[in-house]
Amino acid sequence: MKSLLLLSILAALAVAVLCYESHESMESYEIYPFTNRRNANTFISPQQRWRAKAHERIRERTKPTYEINREACDDFKLCERYAMVYGYNAAYNRYFPQRRGGK
Repeated sequence: MKSLLLLSILAALAVAVLCYESHESMESYEIYPFTNRRNANTFISPQQRWRAKAHERIRERTKPTYEINREACDDFKLCERYAMVYGYNAAYNRYFPQRRGGK
């Protein structure tokens, strides 16, 4: 009987601890948690937007070869599956050997 009482007290204490809601979680109940469509891009200036696009173009032109190989492997399902087990480098070498001067 004592163990049943002790167990029920511990269960009630666990429920109270686990169900406690702090004030920090009340942030999700705000009226407007997101910005509207008109104000979505106002926090980035046009100059910053232009600079970001220029950097993106530069990154696209100067991709490392392993990233290009990985993208090629991602487009081919068999290569992607093989890569999940053996890695992208081994998968690329198996499915695209002619691109590196292989077979």
